Amino acid sequence: MSVPLRRLRETPRHLLVCEKSHVRHERSRHAAHVRSHSYNYRVSFLIPECGILPEALKSVITDIGEYYLVKNLSLHELVTHEFINTFVKKGSCYALTYNTKIDQDNAAALLPSGKLIISVDKDTYEELGLQGRPSQYSGKKVMRYIVTIDLTDSAFDPDSKKHKRVLWALKEKKPLEFDFLLSWHNTGAEGSTLMSYFSKNQIQAHQPKTTFSTLRNLQCPVFHSNELQGKLEESCSAQELFEWLGAVCNKVGLDNKSFSFLSTYCCPQPSTVVEQAYLCTITGFILPEKIIQLLEQLCCYFDEPKLAQWVTLTVHGFADSPVSWRESEHGFQKGGENLYNFVVFRNLDYWLQMAVGANDDCPP
Repeated sequence: MSVPLRRLRETPRHLLVCEKSHVRHERSRHAAHVRSHSYNYRVSFLIPECGILPEALKSVITDIGEYYLVKNLSLHELVTHEFINTFVKKGSCYALTYNTKIDQDNAAALLPSGKLIISVDKDTYEELGLQGRPSQYSGKKVMRYIVTIDLTDSAFDPDSKKHKRVLWALKEKKPLEFDFLLSWHNTGAEGSTLMSYFSKNQIQAHQPKTTFSTLRNLQCPVFHSNELQGKLEESCSAQELFEWLGAVCNKVGLDNKSFSFLSTYCCPQPSTVVEQAYLCTITGFILPEKIIQLLEQLCCYFDEPKLAQWVTLTVHGFADSPVSWRESEHGFQKGGENLYNFVVFRNLDYWLQMAVGANDDCPP
């Protein structure tokens, strides 16, 4: 067998980080972790022993909010001071190139911190003439570079040499044009909207897609909040739960039938059967601020007595985003995974599980 084929058959490296805390603990980092993962395309929550969704949760889902797709947008439009003053400095503005492959194409992302991350190939980098650094996943021969521009830097004012050089590089020297996903979260500020600001461009408003399903007689692993590693014949580990949850959210059968050509996976043991469970999946360009609201409502689910012992919230990041958590560079390699999952228990203890693939740093 040749080396390239052997490598294709190897299981790519992946990393799962787990931590435990309490939602109301003063040092809990659950909200900070959500905020630091900026680009999310799918959010799912699972509630066992639930047939009807509470109105408060329905309200949060309805309020997830629309996002925008702007086609053929020149990158220099995001570094103009009109855009910076209107959106970047008056809320949290999110922008991510759409339908770009992070390991092949040029790509860009605007973080809510005001930092613009540009991931470009070697030729584009040399033509731009902007200062950057080699991608940490380039290998021995550097073929990709990362340029970071802080749009809120005091040295980036309209008359500064820095701003003029960046604007000249992106507008005249090497114009870059992308389709962008855009969203803006502001706390009561009045003024322009993304739709009106980009009215001269090809802009479309989109609502997230939401699906609901009730799972009957669901086989669930037994696990306890104080046993992350699990206990032999008594409880399953956090990793076993994580794998099981992936199978449930993707509608993979759990019965390990001998004639199945799709999956031989089965529920980890020990397990129990839940009469019904409520699964909701939201797909779109979903902001961390909305995910925090959803997480808070899931915690409030236990304010009144419930049969459920726990609930889960799973969030998937875009596979081709230039970053995963914070400003950590993200690559695709064989899958582009970057996701996290909360397991919130009845007593408001929680597990946080963060997973990445081969081309990612350890989650924070």
